Amino acid sequence: MENDPAFPTHFELVDSHAHVDMSEFDSDRTDMLARAQAAGVRQILAIGGAPGALASAVPIAERYDWIYAAAGIHPHEAKLATPAYYDELTNLAQHPKFLAWGEIGLDYHYDYSPRDVQQRVFIEQLELAGGAGRPVIIHCREAWPDCLALLEKHWRSSGLGGIFHCFSGTLEEARRGMEMGFLISFAGNVTYPKAQNLRDLASALPLESILMETDSPFLAPQPFRGRRNEPAFVAEVARTLAPVRNLAPHELGAATAANFRCFFRLSEIGGRRLQMRD
Repeated sequence: MENDPAFPTHFELVDSHAHVDMSEFDSDRTDMLARAQAAGVRQILAIGGAPGALASAVPIAERYDWIYAAAGIHPHEAKLATPAYYDELTNLAQHPKFLAWGEIGLDYHYDYSPRDVQQRVFIEQLELAGGAGRPVIIHCREAWPDCLALLEKHWRSSGLGGIFHCFSGTLEEARRGMEMGFLISFAGNVTYPKAQNLRDLASALPLESILMETDSPFLAPQPFRGRRNEPAFVAEVARTLAPVRNLAPHELGAATAANFRCFFRLSEIGGRRLQMRD
């Protein structure tokens, strides 16, 4: 992309959701992150692992000043949640590079954990995140009525908002989230030929409410489909979304990067956090 006219020399991208701690990157993590920077990625929010590896993103964030960390108990692993894991997350939330609690939420597609357990663990984590003063990153699949109802009951009053990661809901569901202070993040699946509904949604949302992500190593965008995804590929999300917003890719990249920094109260690219959310 170095000479790509879609991305001038001083462009910027943010990958707002990437699992760069996962074993898929163990063999080339340093090179992968170098490719991300070469592609214009200026900040990454690294999402921590499952119970037993909740802190896995923090050492990466400590090593690179342009990477931040998050962690939470995913709905798939809700049945594994214990008070000890909650204590670990509460301690992690005090780390200066820990930006958000998540991903948490509900997943009724796979039902790897019973739905009542998912809901209980979701509520418990919302309460802990509110106590820690951290916004939340929401995973929701085929569970929007319950997810939104729980957020409205247990989260709206916190005023902390969050991110709807890899959004796949409707415009009305997105609007209900935005009313609670949520940003809407689009991943590589927005590039798929059959995802016109997501592109239509992205065209209808306020620009200041949009983020981009890769969800690496999952959901590689169309040109790389079937391969391991990585943060550099967030550029393909920008290429796809820019035309529906009547923007150039570098303009959309700059706008969504600014949204990310504004929401998390970050200073200039690669800079320190300005203050803790309270």
